[in-house]
Amino acid sequence: MVSQKNTVSNKDIGFTHEDFAALLDQYDYHFSPGDIVPGTVFSMEPRGALIDIGAKTAAYIPIQEMSINRVDDPSEVLQPDETREFFILTDENEDGQLTLSIRRIEYLRAWERVRQLQAEDATVRSNVFATNRGGALVRIEGLRGFIPGSHISTRQAKEDLVGQDLPLKFLEVDEDRNRLVLSHRRALVERKMNGLQVGEVVTGMVRGIKPYGAFIDIGGVSGLLHISEISHDHIDTPHSVFAVNDELKVMIIDLDAERGRISLSTKQLEPEAGDMLKNRDLVFEKAEEMAEKYRQKLLQQQQGEPEELVEVDLEEEIAAVEEELEPVASGVEE
Repeated sequence: MVSQKNTVSNKDIGFTHEDFAALLDQYDYHFSPGDIVPGTVFSMEPRGALIDIGAKTAAYIPIQEMSINRVDDPSEVLQPDETREFFILTDENEDGQLTLSIRRIEYLRAWERVRQLQAEDATVRSNVFATNRGGALVRIEGLRGFIPGSHISTRQAKEDLVGQDLPLKFLEVDEDRNRLVLSHRRALVERKMNGLQVGEVVTGMVRGIKPYGAFIDIGGVSGLLHISEISHDHIDTPHSVFAVNDELKVMIIDLDAERGRISLSTKQLEPEAGDMLKNRDLVFEKAEEMAEKYRQKLLQQQQGEPEELVEVDLEEEIAAVEEELEPVASGVEE
């Protein structure tokens, strides 16, 4: 008996190698710029690496796209056969090759992180790597940040800050405009505020005089002695009362940690109205005694109905302070 072989021709199957290749093309992954995909390092190159992401052709990542920070050699970031996430940067070129990026992923996640830090009102530390006419430059989570000169609290020349670590608070976080603006002054004020109390008498030095008041240095941070808080008597200008480098005793009447502001008063320390103009030494001699009366008054207000307050043009005061402390936005490097 002759056995019959079970042979089947291509015609019987109805599915050729060409059909199979076409089917693969039909179900091939579609990669678009902006996608984040897994990939495996296929080959290391002198100035980049080839990455297998499942496309027909190995994708390429140039060295400048390997990190948000400077990279001198691809081996600093990638190793052969390593698998990780990659950002598709561009469409396929004429050879069907995609360009990838790790830097872009780090960039997106860095902005997400600094937005979170800003929402938490966190204090961060960073090293000053350069200065320019407007202020100082730092890096936060790999992003370039700018500290305006008006928000640097130090008597050192700006150039001497290079290489120093500074505590910083966030002023502006704007990914769309690539603006990350920070404040050294606000961080110091917040830290100083933790050891200060409303009603406390402190000694300070006059560092600046404006038409609306005097800026007093108290332990390395600046507080505002508004013109309305100098004396119960009318004052035309703070220049008629103070000079730069005058040493004063002042009382803290408000601590605004959110805005990084300390409001001061000598008016509340006057034994008699006008003593700051007539007998400053007496005001300083009686400062603690008058401050205690002020604190008792505050306590009574907290326990009962607050007394009617003297109306002050707060809008004028706030506008004046904002003018003094406004970040120098034009100095921000993009």
